Amino acid sequence: MKTLFLLCATAALCLFASCESPTKQMPYNQGINVIPKPLSLVQNEGSFKVTKSTKFYASTPEAKTIATFFASKIESSTGYDLAISEEEVSSNAIALLIDNSLEVNDEGYTLDATDKLVSIKAKTAKGLFYGMQTLMQLLPAEIESTTVVNGIAWTLPCVTIKDEPRFAYRGIMLDPCRHFIPVENIKKQLDVLALFKINQFHWHLTEDQGWRIEIKKYPKLTEIGSKRVDGEGTEYSGFYTQEQIKEVVAYASERFINVIPEIELPGHALAAISAYPELSCKGDSLSPRIIWGVEEDVYCAGKEETFKFLEDVISEVVTLFPGEYFHIGGDECPKVRWEKCPLCQKRMRENKLKNEHELQSYFVQRIEKVLASHGKKMIGWDEILEGGLAPSATVMSWRGEDGGIAAASMDHDVIMTPGSNGMYLDHYQGDSKIEPVAIGGYTLLEKTYSYNPVPDTLVGLGKSNFVKGVQGNIWSEYMYTTDLMEYRIYPRILAVAEIGWTPLEGKDYKDFERRIDNALVRLDCHGINYHIPQPEQPGGSINFVAFTDKATLEFKTTRPVKVVYTTDGSEPTATSAVYSTPLEFNESATLKIRSVLPSGKMSPVRTITVEKQTLAPAKEVAATKPGLKMKVTYGYFLESSKLEGVTDWKESTIKDLFEIRSVEKTDESMRNVKQYAAVASGYVNIPEDGVYIFSSDNEEVWIDGKLLINNGGEVKRFSRHDSSVALAKGLHEIKVVFLGHIIGGWPSNWNDGSVKIRKAGTEKFEAITPAMLSY
Repeated sequence: MKTLFLLCATAALCLFASCESPTKQMPYNQGINVIPKPLSLVQNEGSFKVTKSTKFYASTPEAKTIATFFASKIESSTGYDLAISEEEVSSNAIALLIDNSLEVNDEGYTLDATDKLVSIKAKTAKGLFYGMQTLMQLLPAEIESTTVVNGIAWTLPCVTIKDEPRFAYRGIMLDPCRHFIPVENIKKQLDVLALFKINQFHWHLTEDQGWRIEIKKYPKLTEIGSKRVDGEGTEYSGFYTQEQIKEVVAYASERFINVIPEIELPGHALAAISAYPELSCKGDSLSPRIIWGVEEDVYCAGKEETFKFLEDVISEVVTLFPGEYFHIGGDECPKVRWEKCPLCQKRMRENKLKNEHELQSYFVQRIEKVLASHGKKMIGWDEILEGGLAPSATVMSWRGEDGGIAAASMDHDVIMTPGSNGMYLDHYQGDSKIEPVAIGGYTLLEKTYSYNPVPDTLVGLGKSNFVKGVQGNIWSEYMYTTDLMEYRIYPRILAVAEIGWTPLEGKDYKDFERRIDNALVRLDCHGINYHIPQPEQPGGSINFVAFTDKATLEFKTTRPVKVVYTTDGSEPTATSAVYSTPLEFNESATLKIRSVLPSGKMSPVRTITVEKQTLAPAKEVAATKPGLKMKVTYGYFLESSKLEGVTDWKESTIKDLFEIRSVEKTDESMRNVKQYAAVASGYVNIPEDGVYIFSSDNEEVWIDGKLLINNGGEVKRFSRHDSSVALAKGLHEIKVVFLGHIIGGWPSNWNDGSVKIRKAGTEKFEAITPAMLSY
């Protein structure tokens, strides 16, 4: 249904554009909107118009290949079949010229547009490709449409551009291991990434949760390692054949994107160990991990069979990826198995290694030699610094910048990708109370855009040249569909693109924010499900607002965008009332509110119930005891309705709500944990009259016999069902339902069992304390 809606929205957008007069410019097409911003751009008088008689002039075979690529794109949106000439054309033409004397780097170009001719020059085909991508962005955004759009004046301003990237490496990492990304969607991303001059695709292919690449010598890697049975009871699977890998690599190469494989080692290896248990220290029969987090079972560093296996895997993988880089992971490798493994300890003694960190360094350096024998350069996450860095390794600094600074200080190449600086695009980019569940973090577009990959420390040391570039990472734990994946990636990856290309002094966030409006229409043409800022309530959004006298609802957005609303139950449209000042309610109502982009595209609707209530009276109880009554039944319950027929309950009392989820011990693996359901009931003492907002990651919270919070069927993390109720001072019935299960890869057992409250008008939630509970 979501895909159908997206297609319909895109079709409606194109229809809207086609109804416009050819001389009327859509607001998002006004001005110059190129992303990433060029090194130097001067706008001149006049414009160049692309017509059906416009020709490409291609001076060389490489230029002809580029011309053919873009002529096809232009025909899709305009209907014009532009001819490609090998003879020089002086007017109504786009000339693509290879010029080895040009004073730009290998990815640079110049673009001169007059009213008669557009001339793009570069030293390489790659430079011509990027010059043409800039030309496409000088044209109306609808040039990216895959179907003909009528009623558009296909003109671009006369400009003089000299351009080249700040960094050679401008990347994105996609993770299909937690949630698979089909080949067609990979290609879709490559099309869009190329538009914004991203040139590196880091493909994370192996994990604890799934092995995603065919290795012919080890068929069990995909027969067993690519499949898991999730906590919901359904099998999850998927992998890429070697032919599909070649297909993607070739497709990326046509768009001047290099593909870097990642084969995780020595940790994050459970999927491989599930297929071949002998690769681990203990040799236990295991299965791919069905939860997120870090797995303690890793490759055994003491067995020669481990290295033979990895050498064989690498020998097959390197033939599929012609680029110079090979990523080995190297991060988050627990040492607990190695500490107790006789073979690992023997390896340490024989090689005079002081500790398990040096054993990891031994492991990584041994693999580096294997890669070097295949002519590959090794990249690893910054943990590969532990115990000594491999001689020619490139470090990806993800745990802040310290790892990158340390590596560059030792004259090692560095790619900056710190999560804390906005490079983890799986973080929230809006209020977690109304956004789809994410791994955590809070990274607005502006935060991502503001990152500078060259720390002052390295500038001071004269080592800034070792920073080769920047990368945005998209870990897919909570990206259950490719729509959700795109929702996280875009538009923040456009900020990463500008970080990697545009000189620091040329960056301007406010101007970037303006140019984003045009870029989003281009994303519409590619069917990308990007993030639109939603109207949020300061201090935390909530969709059920209780009040006793008057309710005042205030809204903000994470970047400037028009907000519209209705209070009559109808769906807001672009012409609905515009939100400008806080809304006041004296009676119960249903508020529907959403954001509107300049293109007319809208965010999801937020439906907020505003209910006038009288204070629910406190209960008169003669005598109480501290704590709550709790009953427990064992079993795996995905929904609370399944508790109705249960008769086998074990009753007890608890002092703190924390105890509702700690009846059974849990661990990092969640293997063999005895699951159960628990219901705690009694009274909560409300300190004073007022409206209270409740928040919890438990399955349900009931107050005075009414279901207030229902997290049924959802990931039990970052509660998105906060609700409010008007309560008089004193005791009120409370019932809390806990279901021990795994939904969406997150064990409910890992929550703290708390119920948090805050009084309306205050900002901070506080957990209900034992002193407030009685029965």
